Amino acid sequence: MSRLVDVVTALDPEKRNAPIERVVEGLTLDDLLRERDALDRFRDETDNLYEKVRALFFLAYLHRYALPQAPGVLAGGAVPYRGYEHLLKRRFEEAIESFLREWRASGPTDGVSSALAEAYHKLGFQTLADQVRASVRASKGNRWMFRTGHPDDYPLRVRPELLRRAGADGAYPLLRELTPVRMDFSHSGWSDIFFLGMDYPEGARVVNASIDLVVKGAGEPKPPVEAWLRVIDRPVVRLASADLQAVVELT
Repeated sequence: MSRLVDVVTALDPEKRNAPIERVVEGLTLDDLLRERDALDRFRDETDNLYEKVRALFFLAYLHRYALPQAPGVLAGGAVPYRGYEHLLKRRFEEAIESFLREWRASGPTDGVSSALAEAYHKLGFQTLADQVRASVRASKGNRWMFRTGHPDDYPLRVRPELLRRAGADGAYPLLRELTPVRMDFSHSGWSDIFFLGMDYPEGARVVNASIDLVVKGAGEPKPPVEAWLRVIDRPVVRLASADLQAVVELT
């Protein structure tokens, strides 16, 4: 049985939270490779998101830190270009397959091990991002964000009041929006909330605040983010930044 798979699936918090470096301490190269293979099989077989992601991060650790230091792993080593291309295109599974083929053909090298560490690490976060995407898509009102191919697909509309001119030659009404800035104190509101929530639900809490700002001595604090919207008589979207003094038109 694999030590690291036991850690991933453990119900006992003391065992589940054991530092990975302590778990693999003293293992030979063959032992580490057996652990690696067991984790790779396990992350393919499990349907549990937490277990899958943690197995991927353990695999990244083995290839980043443990295996390169093991006796028998050669310094250097060529990284297959095809695998590198897959990595750049975020095809992490294909990159891993390519790097593993090189590992088996040429023997263990720290160059290929480093490439595998990067691929496993990125695949772990991609797996979390896929869960975020699936969660967002599960809400019918959010699905438009993922399948827009034409401007008419967007459910965004201009309110009728903004389409009425003051007169025949007058400008369209101006909509002004002010909002405070948001500050996250706990920084757990992104993709890692899924992983943190599964492993440590009592810690998966987001604390944030809305903040108004003012230069000291210049009056009362007010929302620092300000934007204006006005319909114009041209079929373009014109974005203008008052701070940057820049304008761009989208056709």
